[in-house]
Amino acid sequence: MDAAKVNQLKLFVEQCKSNPSILNDPSLSFFRDYLESLGCKLPPSVYMPDESLPTRNSSMEDIDDDEDVTDFKEEESSHGAKTPDDGYESDIIESDVELEGDIVEPDNDPPQKMGDPSVEVTDENRDASQAAKAQSMEAISEGKLQEAVEYLTEAILLNPSAIMYATRASVFIKMKKPNAAIRDANAALEINPDSAKGCKTRGIAKAMLGQWKEAAKDLHLASKLDYDEEISAVLKKVEPNAHKIEEHHRKYERLRKEKEEKRIERERQRRKAEAQAAYEKAKREEQSSSSRKPGGFPGGMPGGFPGGMPGSMPGGMPGNIDMSKILNDPELMAAFSDPEVMAALQDVMKNPANFAKHQANPKVAPIIAKMMGKFGGPK
Repeated sequence: MDAAKVNQLKLFVEQCKSNPSILNDPSLSFFRDYLESLGCKLPPSVYMPDESLPTRNSSMEDIDDDEDVTDFKEEESSHGAKTPDDGYESDIIESDVELEGDIVEPDNDPPQKMGDPSVEVTDENRDASQAAKAQSMEAISEGKLQEAVEYLTEAILLNPSAIMYATRASVFIKMKKPNAAIRDANAALEINPDSAKGCKTRGIAKAMLGQWKEAAKDLHLASKLDYDEEISAVLKKVEPNAHKIEEHHRKYERLRKEKEEKRIERERQRRKAEAQAAYEKAKREEQSSSSRKPGGFPGGMPGGFPGGMPGSMPGGMPGNIDMSKILNDPELMAAFSDPEVMAALQDVMKNPANFAKHQANPKVAPIIAKMMGKFGGPK
């Protein structure tokens, strides 16, 4: 199948994944019927409003009568359909870029014969190699390309030099065999990284395969090494496509980055909301518990008031307490509804020595001092 048509088909399938509802276009009913004949489950969005879903008598796989729309959505998700939040840009491929220029089908012939770089080349071999190359040039001038390849192969086996590989690569270009040309160009560049002809033939071969960015890179290097008009002409066709692809990649990389940043921010806001909700829930439960206890003390007074406070407060607070001194003091009653104050009081009740660490707290220290005054301790 023609490569351009295959790319168009890929684009259409991606569009169907992103928005299945385009299949409700009457002109595409034949494609929808084909999918159903294969047993595909299609979401309700692909059917017109006045059109019923497939029944058990249709060629579509059975659907339970009580199956609801949710099932279809789950099926759609399992087949890779994108939700708006997923972002279609994540699956954009280079074939979505409108490119110019013809490409050829890749050649899949067995690899051509290559020379042995470890073999010592004698003067005799070198002369014979040049003679074979001269014969190949004559064959090229007569349009006998396969014959030229055979002569050049003989020359390469006698003297595997960069120029021999690059010359055979140029013949493969003429034969529209880009993969074979790339193999020879790679061999030439391995022997001589500054081979202008090796860079040039590889760049042209990659352009034939639609590898525009790689082709532009090789051709620019070839132009720096040894400029010629052919390189300039090919670059005029290659560079616009390479620029389009580069711009395309930058655009969707930016979109993916923005999407990831939004996802991170949403996650941060979700965690913040969960923490706030947990805090408010705990606060409500604490307030509810306080309102159910007699005397208005949240959770009861530390140490089991009024039954005597175990231990002693700093300064020697007595064990038996006149609760009326506390219940009739609005400031103390208000302070006891503050969880921070009560936590500090409970801490001190467990261990009077802990009072020292609360002395710097302007909210807690005055309350403890006032309680000591009520109980007759030093102020």
